Amino acid sequence: MSLHAASGARARGGTRALRITLCALLLTTLGGCGLLGATEASSFSDGTLEKPRIKVALLPASDLVPLRLAQETGLFRAEGLEVEAVEAASGQASMTQMIGGDVDIAFSSYMPFFIAQSKHVADIRVVADSSSASPKSNAVVTVPASPVKTIQDLAGKRIAITDMNTASHLLTMSVMADHGVDTSGVQWVTLPFPNIAKALANGQVDAAFLTEPFLTQAALVAGAVPVVDISTGATQDFPLTGFAALGRFVTENPKTLAAFQRALSKAVRDSADRSKVEPLLVRHAKIDPETAALTNLPTYGARVDARRLQRVPDLLLRTGVLKTALEAGPMLAPQAG
Repeated sequence: MSLHAASGARARGGTRALRITLCALLLTTLGGCGLLGATEASSFSDGTLEKPRIKVALLPASDLVPLRLAQETGLFRAEGLEVEAVEAASGQASMTQMIGGDVDIAFSSYMPFFIAQSKHVADIRVVADSSSASPKSNAVVTVPASPVKTIQDLAGKRIAITDMNTASHLLTMSVMADHGVDTSGVQWVTLPFPNIAKALANGQVDAAFLTEPFLTQAALVAGAVPVVDISTGATQDFPLTGFAALGRFVTENPKTLAAFQRALSKAVRDSADRSKVEPLLVRHAKIDPETAALTNLPTYGARVDARRLQRVPDLLLRTGVLKTALEAGPMLAPQAG
């Protein structure tokens, strides 16, 4: 070998050794060293997050499987982010906590976000999607002893919902309108989801809107049967739930928000595995393993699409909750990726 060639070989060997050393350092500090562009690599190496610890208001709902998965499998930590869950009684309460500054991000059905924005209560931005209606995951149900047998029988009956102008209320109105059923005489009875099965069983209400896992619970404990699937007609694949933050938080914390969105996107992919999902339902939705195994899951998502989300304010306008049209596009926060 010539002196020139030997010198080149030593240089290449030194370069290779340097690369190995750098990779070892990365393994120590970041937990991995992969090919450039590897999707599982940590995403915060370009700078510290503005707010590495955030609070998110949550409910005991199957819609939150991706977020719980991101918490428990370290997807948020891989982004340099710690997410503290703060329990809320309802989507409205969750949003109120966010507006009051108690949490950074709120989880809710989309309706309260748009209603608050239309009333100029706060500058609300939708930061991530959570779930959409899938077949058999949301339904109006009844029990065998009820006078309700078909959707036509819902006119003038007592129907349980969680609150007025919520998804439970407006989606029920929409599906009744699709079938030509008059909603003007309905007696809307507001109850928390966990109490509805008992109300059906003791005849306090004639029918009820239920989402999973309460839908499966009601079938097991009260013999509830579906009257109509919500994921039909004008509300087929309807955007149900998502995450929102105040405009100020979105503007001041772009890296933090992007880290939150990236972790959720990865968790949505992983939530296709029911063996990972069902234990989360038992722990966080407070249901037994049998109910978890039978639960029909919604369609999970993370990235928000303005055209798809526009269906929510359009429904609010069509049902008279909004008096003027509201565009979803300006309410969307920047989406990572």
